Amino acid sequence: MPMWRTLPKNHERIDRRSLRYLAHRYFIKTSSLVVRGFEPSRPVNESNWGVADILSQVVPAYVESVLESRHATQHGFSLEDSIGMVVMLDQLIFDAEGSLLEKIYSNQGKSRQLALNHNGLQQVLESYMVEWMVEGDSEDIAMLLANRTLLADVVPHFEALMGFAEGRIKTLQHAHDQKVPKSRGADTWARQYTFEDAHEIVGGITNSFQSYWQSECDTMKQALVSMDTHATGRIPLAKFYGTAIDTDWRFGESEAYLRELGALDESSNWASPQVIIPNYVQSTSNCIVSTAHYLVCCMNECESLLGEIEVAVGSSTASPLELLQIVGNMTAQTTLDDDDSPDLALESMLALQLQQVASTNGGKVPLHGRLFAQWLHYVFPRECPFPHKVGMVSAVTPLQYGQEYIANDAEMKRYASNATASNIPTSIDKEELQWMSQWSPEEEFSVDYSAELGMSWQARLLIASAGLLLAGLGTWGGVIHSGKSNAGPSSMNGRVHWV
Repeated sequence: MPMWRTLPKNHERIDRRSLRYLAHRYFIKTSSLVVRGFEPSRPVNESNWGVADILSQVVPAYVESVLESRHATQHGFSLEDSIGMVVMLDQLIFDAEGSLLEKIYSNQGKSRQLALNHNGLQQVLESYMVEWMVEGDSEDIAMLLANRTLLADVVPHFEALMGFAEGRIKTLQHAHDQKVPKSRGADTWARQYTFEDAHEIVGGITNSFQSYWQSECDTMKQALVSMDTHATGRIPLAKFYGTAIDTDWRFGESEAYLRELGALDESSNWASPQVIIPNYVQSTSNCIVSTAHYLVCCMNECESLLGEIEVAVGSSTASPLELLQIVGNMTAQTTLDDDDSPDLALESMLALQLQQVASTNGGKVPLHGRLFAQWLHYVFPRECPFPHKVGMVSAVTPLQYGQEYIANDAEMKRYASNATASNIPTSIDKEELQWMSQWSPEEEFSVDYSAELGMSWQARLLIASAGLLLAGLGTWGGVIHSGKSNAGPSSMNGRVHWV
């Protein structure tokens, strides 16, 4: 409901682009599921509906009769329609899990009509967890299941994962003990489990797996944050690879793959390229589960921050002053022992940036645009990802990218040996580091703001860019950079920046 309330509407209805955006954020917020075809980075067709969307492939009748209907095109979607979309996607995910479960029952020679004892269910769940988490063919899966040592190497903490699955069995059993399903008394007391029970268990695993796995994501983020000495949300690629060589096997993606994922900032003259912490943590290379229909990824910490703003604002736009007051009182947990609060009064550049965003939109800041997401990234650089323009990056998995997704030893050593890039003096402040050099003034809306903003955002952008250019040539830039002799136009790499 907080998301729904802040979406721009026409007679309490939203367009298809907003519906996609709403569904994507719902699954990210509730279970860190990225539904394939709904990724924000995916380009859409002229109707704002992805031609490669999984709904179009799996349930084309639903797409044609509901999503592509004349009524929906002309009048939009109600709250009930949006709930229906979420339910449809949820059922699609559940059905996909059922198909995999059927395959495992067949491979193990088990009948779906007969109940299993506890040991039989454990056998099913063990195979399920391996096939669910490992991208490979049937021979690869069979090899892993036959070799426990190899399995432990390929699937991190596999025994603990089976403990997690056992916990889901106990959750189901407890629910049955509290309220015995109709005609299931004998099975309940004898600890017998039907195919439907197994299906319910794996469904619970999907919905709760991210919360179980988040500790791994937190450990990874803490390792990255410890290298972010200037709190910019960025670390030099040289330092990233140096850690991979010395201590942490996880940080080994190739430079080209990191660029494809949108996890590199190559705009600064000080330490180019740099790994953007939230973009990297939330990238598909760190999604622990990748299926044909969805991925289970690390938590998007920015969702809770944006959600807090949406609750406080309650509409699709807000004034800069309102947002500064709200965000100024928010905190983001940088590490388990450290809460980081933005000091917007000291970060005058950020306040000016927000005012500039509002000036292009009639004095209000649209909450669901790329520029506000970009602003949030610089306010919470370790939690909120940098928002690239649609089509500039992709959510391709390592298997889809190919063998070049991993950096070779020579590539890592070449970067890691660059002491200048990996050891930026602590005496250098953020502004001298050009920490906002990646900022770009191009707006893109995730939803339809045309009715609320009136003038097209393209026209507003032209006005804003003209004003920005004049400001950059006048006293505004001088105020921002006063006392910094090395921060003139030549050090800005020929770019126009909103500062």
